[in-house]
Amino acid sequence: MSSSPLRADGEPLGAAPDLLSAYRRVRGRSLALTAPLSPEDQSAQSMPDASPAKWHLAHTTWFFETFILAQHPDYAAFDPRFSYLFNSYYEALGPRQPRPSRGLLTRPSTETVIAYRRHVDRAMEEVLASTILTEDQRALVVLGFAHEEQHQELLLTDILHLFAQNPLRPAYDKALSLAEANAEPGPLTFTAFQGGIVEIGRAAEAEGFAFDNEGPRHQVLLRPYRLADRLITNGEWLAFMADGGYARADLWLSDGWAVARAEDWRAPLYWEETEEGWAGMTLAGLRPIDLNAPLTHVSFYEADAYARWRGMRLPSEAEWENAASGLAVRGNFVGSGDLRPRAAEGEGLRQMFGDCWEWTASPYSPYPGFAPAAGAVGEYNGKFMINQMVLRGGSCATPERHVRATYRNFFHPHQRWQFSGVRLAADGAGDKSETDSFRDDVLQGLGRTPKSLPSKYFYDKRGSDLFEAICALEEYYPTRTETALLRRIAPEIAGAVPKGAVMLEYGSGASTKTRLLLDAAPHLYAYAPMDISPAALNGAVEAIERDYPALKVEPIVGDFTRPLDLPADLAGRPKIGFFPGSTIGNFPPADAEAFLKGARRLLGPDAYFVVGVDMVKDEEVLIAAYDDAEGVTAAFNLNLLARINRELGADFDLSAFRHQARWNARESRMEMHLVSKTAQQASIAGRRFSFTEGESIHTENSYKYRVERFTALAEAAGWTVEKLWTAPPPAFSIFLLKA
Repeated sequence: MSSSPLRADGEPLGAAPDLLSAYRRVRGRSLALTAPLSPEDQSAQSMPDASPAKWHLAHTTWFFETFILAQHPDYAAFDPRFSYLFNSYYEALGPRQPRPSRGLLTRPSTETVIAYRRHVDRAMEEVLASTILTEDQRALVVLGFAHEEQHQELLLTDILHLFAQNPLRPAYDKALSLAEANAEPGPLTFTAFQGGIVEIGRAAEAEGFAFDNEGPRHQVLLRPYRLADRLITNGEWLAFMADGGYARADLWLSDGWAVARAEDWRAPLYWEETEEGWAGMTLAGLRPIDLNAPLTHVSFYEADAYARWRGMRLPSEAEWENAASGLAVRGNFVGSGDLRPRAAEGEGLRQMFGDCWEWTASPYSPYPGFAPAAGAVGEYNGKFMINQMVLRGGSCATPERHVRATYRNFFHPHQRWQFSGVRLAADGAGDKSETDSFRDDVLQGLGRTPKSLPSKYFYDKRGSDLFEAICALEEYYPTRTETALLRRIAPEIAGAVPKGAVMLEYGSGASTKTRLLLDAAPHLYAYAPMDISPAALNGAVEAIERDYPALKVEPIVGDFTRPLDLPADLAGRPKIGFFPGSTIGNFPPADAEAFLKGARRLLGPDAYFVVGVDMVKDEEVLIAAYDDAEGVTAAFNLNLLARINRELGADFDLSAFRHQARWNARESRMEMHLVSKTAQQASIAGRRFSFTEGESIHTENSYKYRVERFTALAEAAGWTVEKLWTAPPPAFSIFLLKA
């Protein structure tokens, strides 16, 4: 805590009327919060982490009695036994009632606890009205205010947990159920921050109260990053659930997965499935889940798994504070009377304060130079700086004026009963182009007749994993055939590569095919995989760096169908491009020619380009390759809709579409479609699209070539065919092109 609480005008907050009026306001609010509760409500304890409401009323009273009034020789304790009953965790102040057993304290009664409060309030008001307090005493009084405000929020979250265990699903306040539904918050966008060396934490000379864990102020280095403009909604979380988010171990930290399995997590805390759909327990009772409202009551483990599912991450607390430091502390706090999170409104960074506490990726630990205060009060924060995670921003149950940009809340990663939600972050400042381009391409494609979606968006982390599974299927001949061919010809290709050259791969480089060339060409200087998906690149790059320690690896995140810049240290070296997998077939011929021209410009004069090309063959072989018996290709195709749900907040019902593969002989291409099983609608970024029964979304083309046709295409783009290798049926060719 700061040693000298100040008002905004810089005058000490030690004048008796200031402290007295603040004391009455804080203490009165606690009683107001318990007004809707019966004595029975206030005595029950629903779990070890929670406390009975009357215990909160008594403990906050004990704080003032112990740290302020006990120092006055004329003060007579209300009941000396209460120091055992209502001490929380202060070891220096003696033994106490075990926390899990606070609900056994049927005596003293709620009436007696209220009498205890009145006794202490009278004594405190006398002290504040007549006594000249020292600076340290004033600081303790203000700490007592903040302490009681913390317990006001805990009182509400503990009551919610208690009522959620009651089969009657009672409302804390029936009037809350009349609140209107939330409006659509709009698609998720990101605000970019350049990072650098920034300062976070509370400065010692700053005015006003702060907890000791908020300082000292210190410097941190932040890489460029992006922060989501709002909290994740219930509707967005439902898409995570529909995609098996609670059943996929690959998304979860090991400890989180163990907890989720042990406690059978299938949805956020308080959610339950009813005949009418999902409902959730709130302070207004059991209510239908509002899809537009911010998600709440999830653990750190769940928040982290969701971020991984989206191909993103949680922000660090330094990133969060850096973003919030210039914002006014305004939001949906307890004083709004809603006692529930509300949908984001306005523009820019929204919901940074209020609505939901936001999990960060930062463990709760001391800042550099932190030292707890001497004596019992030093136990307030410091001894908890282990095995917990930091949350920021406040919630709909937090008192106004209680939080600030430097405020650090903390809970264990498995805990869910607080109003805790999710804000996403991503690496790189960027200019929001990836999200904007994705949204624009989807809206444009679905607005066409017939509807279509760009195939380049197949390859998020989930899509990349599914494609790797497709490549292992018996029916999917291209990978198997191309790999066998590459294994035979890799030394010949390597012989064309100059010493010190750079190999640029158009794709994430996760396959065996990449390694065949790297093994055959140890004289390469660097390897640069290019992919639109950072998640796909990260795993591949980590594996290549581990297995080829002498090779410089320079990943390039971006859409390789658009102009890209090479890192400066690669620009002047000889280059060889690598484009395996017959991905060239995903482009219409005109676009394929344009792509080959762009590759020639990027790779430069005298460069080589290795391109895998699938050849024309029997229709039944092609159909089997794109519609396998196990349904992996179908899952790959449907994942495109799942990604649109995840990243653009759409509401596609994946079960209402089926995968279809078609051979278009006239265009010499395989086509993939998602066919609507029924008449339906889907909403994306504020627009609704209608689908008739049997209408399809065209998601991919894979053109199949004859040798003479691809040769003509390459020559039109400025390449010559240096060498051609063709595998036996099912035929697949590898072209070595030279600029």
